Amino acid sequence: MRRLLTLICLVAVVTAPAFAQTVQSEKHAFRVVTLVRGLQSPWSMAFLPDGRMLVTERAGRLRIVSKDFQLDPKSVEGLPEIVASGQGGLFDVAIHPQYAQNGWIYWAYNAPGPGGWGTTLARGKLDGYRMSSVQVLFSMEPKTRTGQHFGGRIVFDGKGMIYLTLGDRGDKPRAQKLDDHAGSVIRVHDDGRVPTDNPFVNRDGAKPEKFTLGNRNMQGAALHPQTGELWTHEHGPQGGDEINVMRAGRNYGWPVITYGVNYGIGTKIGEGNSKAGMEQPLHYWVPSIAPSGMAFYAGDKFPNWKGNLLVGALKDEMLVRLELNGEKVVREERLLKGQIGRIRDVRVGQDGLVYLLTDERDGVVFRLDAVR
Repeated sequence: MRRLLTLICLVAVVTAPAFAQTVQSEKHAFRVVTLVRGLQSPWSMAFLPDGRMLVTERAGRLRIVSKDFQLDPKSVEGLPEIVASGQGGLFDVAIHPQYAQNGWIYWAYNAPGPGGWGTTLARGKLDGYRMSSVQVLFSMEPKTRTGQHFGGRIVFDGKGMIYLTLGDRGDKPRAQKLDDHAGSVIRVHDDGRVPTDNPFVNRDGAKPEKFTLGNRNMQGAALHPQTGELWTHEHGPQGGDEINVMRAGRNYGWPVITYGVNYGIGTKIGEGNSKAGMEQPLHYWVPSIAPSGMAFYAGDKFPNWKGNLLVGALKDEMLVRLELNGEKVVREERLLKGQIGRIRDVRVGQDGLVYLLTDERDGVVFRLDAVR
């Protein structure tokens, strides 16, 4: 009997939410609640209308979390072949805004093809533990065998379009080429068709899906709740992480201009940090914070954070809260530094609470609960 009670207590410790001490930020007090453990290098999370959660693991597994935050031991089958190499693998997962009517789930991943592999967008319908009706909507070209800078964030614009972020694949000059998908935001209809009003659609030799160029490696993207514009952040080299507003046909400068320098040796990259015809970042970090995941806060549980931008950071393992005045950052607060791990994704749930995902061998889903 004593042994049975001990086992029951151990199970309770493992499965029950663990509350950290109260954290006092500048605008709110909150507690960090541990919801899910046991994820292997997770990359993204999304909420289904029935209260379940989908979580991607970079190695290529799509996991289901029950509405009471139990991680299902089974992973979803039926995904296309995923290449887990270097930084590549299974990236973002996103639910169609009209999911209740159409059942579409979208994911970005590293797919094989002629010449190597590259970031790809697909969709399907979840049928138990299997993805059915799978369609590949976009696959970057050209493909190479490098292992860096895949981008991989998906954002719906609410008007039937999808944005997909792509990195330069570790080959700097590609970000300035119109005949190359690398280093850009891609814009397509939610069924993969190319919009006729894309900025380069009628340019000879240009990839018609391209919406921007000159981006290094965007691992955070979110739609502004008031303007409807796409905001992204991207990794700089050594220094020079950026936040930008993505606008049609704009050139964001990489690698011609940057606020970063070459790793290790600290030498200049390109021509400096400004050039006519190239966009300046809305905000940048020197030294780097290695941003990943981003969300605007528009809920009601943290009213004093309303309109703030929340950014996860791999370096220094923190959540960065940015107060905005239009397109200007007027205040930055760094939270949870070194306390919960490398924050890979940041989401605001339908309940108005903030959810964080850590990129660890034993990755965790956390929730921030406001303390009144």
